[in-house]
Amino acid sequence: MSMMSIEQRFVRTERPLYSHLASLLETAIASGDLPSGSRLPPERTLAGQLKISRTTVVSAYRELEARGLLRGYVGRGTFVCAAPEPEGTPFAWRGKIAAAALRTSDSTLRDIIRHSSDARLLSLAAGEPAIDRFPNEAFQDAIAHVLRTDPSSAWRHGPTEGQPALRDAIADRYDVPSESVLILSGAQQGLDLLARCLIDPGDAVILDRPGYLGAIQSFRAAGAKLIGWDIARADTDELEDLLVRYRPKLIYTNPTFHNPTGTTLAVRVRREIISLAQRYRVPIVEDATYRDLFFTETPPPSLRELDDANIVIYLNSFSKVMAPGLRLGWIAAAPSIVDQMAIIKQRLDPHTPNLVQFAIARLMREGAFDAHLKTIRAEHAQRCTQMIGAIQRYVPAGAMRFARPGGGLYLWCRLTTGLSASALYDRALAAGVAFVPGSAFYPDPAGDSELRLCFSGILPSAMDASVRKLGSCVAGLRDIVLSA
Repeated sequence: MSMMSIEQRFVRTERPLYSHLASLLETAIASGDLPSGSRLPPERTLAGQLKISRTTVVSAYRELEARGLLRGYVGRGTFVCAAPEPEGTPFAWRGKIAAAALRTSDSTLRDIIRHSSDARLLSLAAGEPAIDRFPNEAFQDAIAHVLRTDPSSAWRHGPTEGQPALRDAIADRYDVPSESVLILSGAQQGLDLLARCLIDPGDAVILDRPGYLGAIQSFRAAGAKLIGWDIARADTDELEDLLVRYRPKLIYTNPTFHNPTGTTLAVRVRREIISLAQRYRVPIVEDATYRDLFFTETPPPSLRELDDANIVIYLNSFSKVMAPGLRLGWIAAAPSIVDQMAIIKQRLDPHTPNLVQFAIARLMREGAFDAHLKTIRAEHAQRCTQMIGAIQRYVPAGAMRFARPGGGLYLWCRLTTGLSASALYDRALAAGVAFVPGSAFYPDPAGDSELRLCFSGILPSAMDASVRKLGSCVAGLRDIVLSA
C-alpha cells in the first residue's frame, strides 16, 4: 500500500478521520510498502490530496509518532522510523532509537560470532585463528608473573592510551614511536573510533570492494558515503579516478591477506597507492590484522613502512594471531590523532583491561609471541591445504572456484552455474554448517555468487565433515537450479 493507494483507500468513515488515516499509514508501514526511512508528504500537501484539514493529518502523524512509527524533523519532514510493535507492547521503544543508530541494521557480524559459539553448528564463518594452538602455558606464566610481582597495577585504573609496557613492546617490534600507539579493545573498536574521529555525515570513504564488513558497518554508521575500489583488480588508475571524483575523507584498505579475498597487493601497487594518497592529501587506514599470518613467504612492506609523509594510520590486532577472546588491538598514528582518539575512547571505554596488556607485553618481550606465530603459521597452512582437498573431494566439480591464498584465514569462493550464496546459506545452516555469504562484504548490492570460508578456526578433525555437508548442500541447490 503506497501513498497513492492510501489516497485511493481514504474514504469517509464513522471513525475519526485522523484515526482512519493513521490506521492506513500503519498498515502500509507494517506491510513494507512504506519502509523505514521513507519520507511522508508534508502535512499540508497530504491534506490537499485527501481533501481534509491539515489538522487531521497533523493528528494522524502525531498519533504514529507517539507509537514510535514516525519521526518528524524540523526543516526536513516526517519519516518512517520503525515497523509496528507486536500486540500488547507497553511502550514503543523502536521509535525512540536515534537516527544515527538506524543508519545500519546489519546483524551479520553478531550472527557470525553467535554461530561460532553454537555447539550445534560446524562454523566456517568466524574469522578465528587456531585457538586450540593458543600458548596456554606461556600465557598462564605471564599472568602469574604479573600477579606475583605487581598485582595492584593489574587491578587499578590504567591509562586510556594503554599500558606503557605494551605500547613500548609494540613500538620496538613494529618500529613505531611508542607515543604513536593507542591500545584498543580489539581492532573493531579502532574502526569505530576512527569513524567517530574522522568522518562527518556525508563524507566519502573509499574502501576495498569487497571488503571487511566491520569497516563497512562502522563507516556507514558514521554517515559516510561508501565508494568501493576493486581490491582484486587493484587498478590504481581506477583509484585515482575515484579520488578525483569523490574527494574522500580517507581510504580504508586491507592490503595483506585481505579479508575476504585473500589478496595481497604487490609492492608496486602499494607504492602507487601511497603516491596517490600523498598527491591528493587523503589519509590511509591500513588494516594489517592478517599481516603476520603468512604461510611461508613474508609479504611486501606495509603501506606504513613505505609512507614518508605520516599519512598512514596502521591498525592491528592480537585477536587474529592469538585469540579473539583477548579483545586486544592497537593503532599506530600521528600523536595528534592518537590523542584525539583517546579522548573519544575514554568516554565509552576508559581503558583496556590491564592484566591482558601486561601478559601480552611479557609474551612479546620473552619471545613466546614469536614462537606462537611460527606454530600458527604452519598450522594454518596445513588447514588451508586440508580444506582445499576436502572441497575437491566433496563439492561437485566446477561448482565452486577459489584461489589458494599465501596466508590469512580465508578462502574466497565463487559459485558457478547460477547458484546463489544466500540460498546456499539457508540450506547449509539447516544442515548444521555456517559460512558468510559474499553480499555481506560489499557496500552495495553484489556478491550473491560468492562466499567466505574460514579454514583456520575449525579443528582438522571436523574439517571433512563440515565441507562434506557444505558440498551436499551445493549439490542439492545445483540440482534445483538445473531442473528449473
